Amino acid sequence: MERRDGAVLVGLIGNGIGSSRTPAMHEAEGAAQGINYRYDLIDTERESAADLGVELARVRAAGFTGVNITHPHKQRVLEHVDVLSEEVSRVGASNTLVFQDGLTHAYNTDFLGFHDAFVSEMAGQPLGRVLLTGAGGAGRAVGMALAQTGVSCLVVADRDAASAVRLAEDVRCGWPDMSVELLDPDDLTGHGFDGIVNATPMGMARYPGMSVPQDLLAGRPWVVDIVYFPLETALLRAARSMGCVTMSGRGMAIMQAVRAFELFTGATADVDRMGAVFDSFGS
Repeated sequence: MERRDGAVLVGLIGNGIGSSRTPAMHEAEGAAQGINYRYDLIDTERESAADLGVELARVRAAGFTGVNITHPHKQRVLEHVDVLSEEVSRVGASNTLVFQDGLTHAYNTDFLGFHDAFVSEMAGQPLGRVLLTGAGGAGRAVGMALAQTGVSCLVVADRDAASAVRLAEDVRCGWPDMSVELLDPDDLTGHGFDGIVNATPMGMARYPGMSVPQDLLAGRPWVVDIVYFPLETALLRAARSMGCVTMSGRGMAIMQAVRAFELFTGATADVDRMGAVFDSFGS
């Protein structure tokens, strides 16, 4: 892990990240803009949670400009930062750190990326009662982005009941006029929703399956899955077969990378160009 002179050196810290498309998007955009840019993958799957601070110290010492953070570190990383952006203070999780002036600045481009993608792709869809499965780091960002878009009632379901309660309380605090409910993820059948959002790892190549029973999809106007590897998850495939409007994890993945690139470099990223790199991997 050595810094090249004049390079912008960044990376991704998380578990099981070998299939990430993020490095290619970042490095191609850097090359297109004439920036000497390198993006490393730092897989912590075999390390304990206590090693996160050690890893962050190591990348700072190596001259990294910043790092992206992914599962399972998005909440625990806040123990190691100095300055919280507004969205991190609200969400309580971070996926992007920038090392500047001796301080570690925390951002959440998951929140920003999902919000941008959802507003663009799901414009005009009903936002009355929305089910969110998953209240971890990504789920917190998605839940608050949904609140920001004007959802009337957010229904949170997570097997970690404490995480679901924390998210519900924080959404109520940030959006006091909004209704928030909790449901047991094993007791979703029979409830009505305008839309469903999966913010769990279910559907990823390593975690096959669906976070909701298939019969829950019948009659739902729209379904969103933030998983992007693969893009065609079992949830989206089933939802489309039942006539639901769907949104994959593509838009969020691209927009969070765009926002992170801009934080790391100070340059404006080309969304279409980074999207083309993402698409070059296929589904």
